[in-house]
Amino acid sequence: MTRATSGLLALFAGTLFSCAVVAAPTVEIQTSTGNIVIELDAEKAPKTVQNFVQYVNEGFYNGTVFHRVIPDFMIQGGGFTADMEQKSAPRKVENEGRNGLKNDRGTIAMARTADPHSASSQFFINHRNNAALNYPSPDGAGYAVFGKVTQGMDVVDRIARVATGNRSMHQNVPLEPVIIQSVRIIPEKKQGKP
Repeated sequence: MTRATSGLLALFAGTLFSCAVVAAPTVEIQTSTGNIVIELDAEKAPKTVQNFVQYVNEGFYNGTVFHRVIPDFMIQGGGFTADMEQKSAPRKVENEGRNGLKNDRGTIAMARTADPHSASSQFFINHRNNAALNYPSPDGAGYAVFGKVTQGMDVVDRIARVATGNRSMHQNVPLEPVIIQSVRIIPEKKQGKP
């Protein structure tokens, strides 16, 4: 084996090792119904993940609720208090709906208005495969998926089954608030040894 080949193999092995050791960003959503762990996809949705993580680090989500719950569709949160007061979320993020990630059961995506680039803090977790929300979707933009549930899908199922009703101008609001007590980044864990 030549020195050059040996060097390339060492570089390749080092690259594989570094990929294996660094985990994807992960968050834990602690709710009044249980905890949900979500692995974020910063590679395919970098702007969306950066925006979400910034809101997490600011403590923005603490004390908000899942304010819109539709079984066999999705659970939406990240924008309202338990009193259904909308929090001011000044930052918006460019729609990354074309990233190839699908709105499948257990994925997390950004909620938005009819304006494709209006997403700010609100997100939803898909309770089933929602192909109609994928790019291009009827409005040509899609809803940007930026991660997936890795633990706590049973909690998502429980939230999706809560009794809901109308509250002021809002529909599908849980009658008993499902509170997001906190959202935190789970520190990356390094596996193996060099």
